Amino acid sequence: MTAVTPELALVVASVVLVAAVAAVRLSTQTGLPSLLLYLGLGVVLGEDVLGIPFDDEQLAQSIGYTALALILAEGGLNTRWEAIRGSLAPASALATVGTVVSFLVTGLGAWLLLDIDLVTGLLLGAVVASTDSAAVFAVLRSVKLPRRLVGILEAESGLNDAPAVLAVLALTAAAAGTSESAWWVSVLMAAGALVIGAAVGLLSGKAGAVVLRRLAIPTSGPFPLAVLAVAGIAYGAAVLAGGSGFIAVYVCSLVLGNARLPHGSAIRGFATSLGWLAQIGLFILLGLLVNPSELPGALLQALAVTAVLVVLGRPLSVVLSLVWFRVPWRDLAFLSWAGLRGAVPIVLATIPVVAAVPGSRQVFNVVFVVVVVSVLLQATTLPLMARLLGVQDDGDNDSDDMNVESAPLGRMGADLLEFRVHDRSRLHGVSVLELRLPQPAHVSLVVRADGAIVPTETTTLRHGDAVLVVTTPAVREQVDRRLRAVSEGGRLAGWGGENGPPAGGREQRNR
Repeated sequence: MTAVTPELALVVASVVLVAAVAAVRLSTQTGLPSLLLYLGLGVVLGEDVLGIPFDDEQLAQSIGYTALALILAEGGLNTRWEAIRGSLAPASALATVGTVVSFLVTGLGAWLLLDIDLVTGLLLGAVVASTDSAAVFAVLRSVKLPRRLVGILEAESGLNDAPAVLAVLALTAAAAGTSESAWWVSVLMAAGALVIGAAVGLLSGKAGAVVLRRLAIPTSGPFPLAVLAVAGIAYGAAVLAGGSGFIAVYVCSLVLGNARLPHGSAIRGFATSLGWLAQIGLFILLGLLVNPSELPGALLQALAVTAVLVVLGRPLSVVLSLVWFRVPWRDLAFLSWAGLRGAVPIVLATIPVVAAVPGSRQVFNVVFVVVVVSVLLQATTLPLMARLLGVQDDGDNDSDDMNVESAPLGRMGADLLEFRVHDRSRLHGVSVLELRLPQPAHVSLVVRADGAIVPTETTTLRHGDAVLVVTTPAVREQVDRRLRAVSEGGRLAGWGGENGPPAGGREQRNR
C-alpha cells in the first residue's frame, strides 16, 4: 500500500478540487445542482468505492461547523442590505417560528409513520428543519427572482441554522438521557443564545468596520483576510458568551458587507471563492462519511420523511410564519417549494451520532437520502416553479444599482472611487460640472470603449463609462451619496432634497 505523503495528499486534493470545479460546468450544462455532484464525488471517493477510509463523525462535525461559518460569512458579505431590509421581518419569522413549526410537524409525522419513538422522531424533524444556505445561495445564482423573494430566502437561510442547531442539541441530550432541564428552560436558553449571538454579531460588525477603515492600505491583497478574521472573532466570541456563533457570523458579515469598506470587490471576490471552497470541501467530506451500502435500508423512511416535510412541514411553516405579513399566495407557494435542504441537515445529523444516541446512524442515513431527494426534487424544478407561479424577476432587482468601489491612496491621504455608468443610470448625459461633487473631490479619469479621457467640466458621461474620482476621506461619504442620487434622479437630483441612498448599498452579487 502506498504511504500517504504530504505531496501525495496535495496532488489528490488538487485533483479533487479541479474535478469539483469541473462539476460546476457540468451542473450548468445538465441543470443538476453542483452540490449534489459534490456529494456524489465524496461517495465515489469513499471506502465503499475507491477506498478512502473516513468514519470520524467528530472531525466531520468540527469541519462542518467551520465550513458553515465560512458559507454564512460569504452570504452576509455578498448580501445587500437594501435587498433584504424589507424582507428581514418575515425572514426572521420564517427562520424562527417557521423552523419550529417545520420540525414539530415533520417530527410528529416521522413518529407516526416510522417505527421510532417520539423523541427520535422530533430529533429527525429538527435535523431536517433548517434550509441550507449553501444550497439556497447556489440555486439563486441561476433563478431570477424579485427582490422580495430573494431577500426572504437569503435572510432565512442565513438565520435559521442557529435555531435548528439549538433544537438538535436539546433533543440529542434528551434522547441520550443527559438532559437535566425542563423543556421550557431549554426554550428560554435557546432564545437567549439567539439574542446573544445577534448582539455579538452586530457589535463585532460595527466595531470591526471602524477598525478596518483605520487599517485600510492601498493594496487589496491582505485586506479581505482581515475582514474574514473579524467574522471569525464574532463567531468565537458569541460561542464563548453562550450565544449562537452562526447568528453572530452572519450578522457581523452582513454589517461588514454593507459598511462601504475599501477594496469591496476584492473582499467579495475572496469571500465568494472561500465560500465555494467551503461548500466543495464540506459536501465531499459528507459524501465520504456516508456508507452507500447502508442507504437502501433508509430509502423508504427517507421518502416518507421527505413527503411529510415537503407536503406539510414546509408549507405550514411558511403560511403560519408569513400570513401576518400579507405575503401574496404565489409567493407563499414558491417559498414553500424553495425550502432547500443541503449540507446543514447532514452536519446536524452527526450530533446524535457523536453523542452515541441509539439509532443515530440510521437517522444519519435517512437525513442523507432526504437531502439528495430534496435537491433532485426541488432544486431542479425551482426555475419551472417560478415560471408556473409567475414570480420571475419583475425588474425590481439590483442590476440597476450603482456600485461605487473605493481604495485608499496611502500617503496621499486620499481615496480613489470607481464606478460604472450602468445601462439605466441617469448619469448618462450628465456633465462633470453638473455632478456638483463636494470639494475637493475631482473626476480624474473617464474610461470608455474608444479610450481614456481626462475630463473637463463639460465632459458628459455615457452608458458604459468607468469613472475614477479622487476625494478625501472627509467627504468620501458625501461623494458616494451624491453619485448615487444623480444616478437615480439625474442632473436635477438634490433640488427636491434627495441625497442618495444611505451608504451601505452595494451591488448584489451576480445571480
